[in-house]
Amino acid sequence: MEAYDDPEFALLLRQARLVLPDGRPLLWMQRLLGYSKAKQVRGQDLFLAACELAQANGIRVGIYGGQNSVVLQGLADTLLNRYPRLRLVYRYAPPFRPLTAEEEQKVAADIQRLDVQLLLVGLGCPKQEKWMASHQHLGPLMIGIGAAVDFVTGSKLSAPRWMQKFGLEWLYRFSQEPRRLFWRYIKHNPRFLLLGMGQIVSFWWRNFRKKPDQGE
Repeated sequence: MEAYDDPEFALLLRQARLVLPDGRPLLWMQRLLGYSKAKQVRGQDLFLAACELAQANGIRVGIYGGQNSVVLQGLADTLLNRYPRLRLVYRYAPPFRPLTAEEEQKVAADIQRLDVQLLLVGLGCPKQEKWMASHQHLGPLMIGIGAAVDFVTGSKLSAPRWMQKFGLEWLYRFSQEPRRLFWRYIKHNPRFLLLGMGQIVSFWWRNFRKKPDQGE
């Protein structure tokens, strides 16, 4: 829905190396649109899988994001306890404001000096996608992980598996943070349903309507 409202953001997504369906409704949409082998890839699962592969291959990892330095330190402790040979060489929790020119220069210098090869960016959508697009010159492969930092550290609780299975993770998150998420869900969820239904009907009409005989 962010891409629907913002053409520039939509262009960033089209230019990305890989775009994955984090939410269950997106998975259902893909399957209804003909992609029968589509699978959900949750940000938390992608985050942990990337760290596991990085440990196995000696990849130098950095993390850019998180609520603050305390949360980020807790994340580092959690990851190193789980992946003791992980080369976590860089981590930074930026303030909730635009960085100054000096701060931007320091971020760039640190990432390049420490030779970060994989940078996991957790700033939330669409901020993290825009940040990654504007910092490709730094060199490392970047993956947006959204709120995975909070889920991995336990500062936010993941929805029960049965709620995830039935596409109700949004409802669980809303119950945890109603004031922050109310207007987002009111704005996006009804429009997603209406636009999604329209897209599905259009797809099935184009692909499965009966073709007239040649003689007609």
